Amino acid sequence: MNAILECNNLTKSFGHTHALTSVNLSIGRGQIVGLLGPNGSGKTTIIKLATGLLTPTTGEILIDGKKPGTETKKIVSYLPEKTYLNDWMRVYQIIELFSDFYADFKEEKAYDMLKKLNIDRRDRLKTMSKGTKEKVQLILVMSREADLYLLDEPIGGVDPAARDYILDTILKNYNENATVVISTHLISDIEKILDHVIFIKEGQVLLTSPVDDIRDQKGKSVDAMFREVFKC
Repeated sequence: MNAILECNNLTKSFGHTHALTSVNLSIGRGQIVGLLGPNGSGKTTIIKLATGLLTPTTGEILIDGKKPGTETKKIVSYLPEKTYLNDWMRVYQIIELFSDFYADFKEEKAYDMLKKLNIDRRDRLKTMSKGTKEKVQLILVMSREADLYLLDEPIGGVDPAARDYILDTILKNYNENATVVISTHLISDIEKILDHVIFIKEGQVLLTSPVDDIRDQKGKSVDAMFREVFKC
């Protein structure tokens, strides 16, 4: 099966600073992948390149064999690290906006998740806690029937109980043929749902491996392997 995301000698520079250097990756379909590394390692840069928010300096990144653009946006659902929704909007208004904007957005799925969280569709975002806002944002992203979900630090700013809900939401609401890429440095919280991991440091990929291989061949958890590789 062809890769959903590929990087071929991908380099991204900002002036004299190299955010990524000659990255080669191939991410298959139907799995949850952890893009793991310390802050500033290049995780967000890869995700922004995949969404088309940034363009490569050299090399290429492909989504389903295509360069990021209008066609790939139709199959990619993106959760940025920072909240981007307007505080004055009510939840139902945002759902209507997403429904109009994305052909694959499922309103009933969004409302079902809101109900399970006891979030009122009439609430304005400005009345919500940071954790609740992030849950709403995740609900919007996971209510699409996308081929690729790119989640940038989805558990970074929420409490442990909310983290469990977010991970459970990710597991239960993505198409089994789709791929979820989760960028994070909080390894111990997230490794239980991962199928595959990519370790990245200072813009270079240090390791790619199925999670089972790390456990079976190395006799380590992903968190322990991460600490060994990055000397945490």
